[in-house]
Amino acid sequence: MKWIDPHIHMVSRTTDDYERMAVAGCAAVTEPAFWAGFDRAHASHFRDYFLQIAECEQKRAALFGIRHFCWLCLNPKEAEDPELGRQVVELIPELLSLPSVLGIGEIGLNKNSKNEVRVLERHIALAADHDQLILVHTPHLEDKLKGTRLIMDALKNEPRIRPGRVIIDHAEEHTVGLILDQGFWAGLTLYPNSKCTPQRAVDIFEMYGPERIWINSAADWGNSDPLAVPRTLGEMKRRGHPEAVIQKLGFENPAAFLGQSGKFTI
Repeated sequence: MKWIDPHIHMVSRTTDDYERMAVAGCAAVTEPAFWAGFDRAHASHFRDYFLQIAECEQKRAALFGIRHFCWLCLNPKEAEDPELGRQVVELIPELLSLPSVLGIGEIGLNKNSKNEVRVLERHIALAADHDQLILVHTPHLEDKLKGTRLIMDALKNEPRIRPGRVIIDHAEEHTVGLILDQGFWAGLTLYPNSKCTPQRAVDIFEMYGPERIWINSAADWGNSDPLAVPRTLGEMKRRGHPEAVIQKLGFENPAAFLGQSGKFTI
């Protein structure tokens, strides 16, 4: 079965991971800009990183027959410096025309601070100015509900943003309903400890149904699994879900959302 991992950080994964994913049926990945494990000091560092995920990773994935796309932003973990945020956001417009760039992401909040909200609002305005898709990072653990509400408020305050072109990721049992009720897409992240297990993700899917939901691994340099998507599809099969429903969650839903960019093709 073909599948898509619409949120994975392949710069932090080995070439062996690409090979394993290809053998397991991966057709495409999309890579949001994220924290490098340390705070970068200058905007020029981000430009080099953006080109790495927009060009170099695309070539590495192609060696295994996997399509690679990306998203650009200043990640929320580095958004406490509003001036750096301004400089990085100003770099992005010239790169939006690159064929692998699908939109702005993963933007959002980390600690729900005022500075993070300011940088988030800059990103939202940028997406609206250039009619870009948005991929959102929600805070972890106890800050998730408050952060999700703050993010949705910021999105709704920009009248040019259409909810159906926004995916709010790292959703969990207590936030999925809020996200879907506002017309946004919800992402279920299959990441040990701080997010969903495959079993929990299938439970949520069974509660809310197949519309406007995708699953992703968000695999990075932490304790994570680049095969989390097919493992979750296997859990659905074990529970007796029809092949058509499994294919919808693992392939058709992400392809439908990402296809709105006009660049996403498989």
